[in-house]
Amino acid sequence: MENHLFRGIIAYPVTPFHSNDGGVDVPTLRSSIDRLIIDGVHAIAPLGSTGESAYLSDEEWDEAAEASTKQVNGRVPVVVGISDLTTKNAVRRARFAENSGANAVMVLPISYWKLTEQEIIRHYAAIGNAINIPIMVYNNPATSGIDMSPQLIARLVHEIDNVTMVKESTGDIQRMHTLHQISKGDIPFYNGSNPLALEAFGAGAVGWCTAAPNLIPQLTIDLYEASQVGDLHKARELFYRQLPVLEFILKGGLPTTVKAGLRLKGFEAGVPRSPLQPLTREDTQKLSELLKQVNQ
Repeated sequence: MENHLFRGIIAYPVTPFHSNDGGVDVPTLRSSIDRLIIDGVHAIAPLGSTGESAYLSDEEWDEAAEASTKQVNGRVPVVVGISDLTTKNAVRRARFAENSGANAVMVLPISYWKLTEQEIIRHYAAIGNAINIPIMVYNNPATSGIDMSPQLIARLVHEIDNVTMVKESTGDIQRMHTLHQISKGDIPFYNGSNPLALEAFGAGAVGWCTAAPNLIPQLTIDLYEASQVGDLHKARELFYRQLPVLEFILKGGLPTTVKAGLRLKGFEAGVPRSPLQPLTREDTQKLSELLKQVNQ
């Protein structure tokens, strides 16, 4: 799968759970993926933060990864989040994702002990040596405990053959500008911070990795398309129209707010896994009002 096929809106599905035993609700997961594809997203990224990957057992992770890739069935590209605390299990997941049909994997280095740059490089190199599909570097210090500089990210891309693209989620637009500058535009990068979507496209982002299409798919797609044709006036109007929803779902926690939003839209995806809790009644009402406003 060539990198240029990973463009546009890369949507994160939730991982639904059964109400009776709390296990992965595979039929609902399949339906949620179909909804996103029918709505027109350009790629699917299961098992990221929105998919509650960190809260799944290995068996549940395998079940969700396989169900997701098989349900997509080649209709759009799939990049599977394979992040794990240990290199050994990240490699296992990467191989499983590749064998299940993933077009790429996304890797967030997760830290208990603070990792050195060399340890981070060795982690990515071990994963790269184990698979034959591209790797998306995922930089999100808020969830991983590791903040990778643009210089380190560029080094990963230059030194490891199948590390080919970057999702930047620090919320610092200068990171994207710096990465674009030091790589001379040769490293495809993706916005991973919803409130920065407009600025990120202006900085050269080739895509937007986001959970927002679960709730407002057409607005996210329209923003991307307006940005691509250089219609800044339309892009700005579309962005600020959806910004209150983008900020709300980020602040409230993606699994919690997106699952509540799906319920408001008539799609039951269950509740997040403990210790995460369902959205409060007050915040659910606020989300309902925001969704009504954005769709007026």
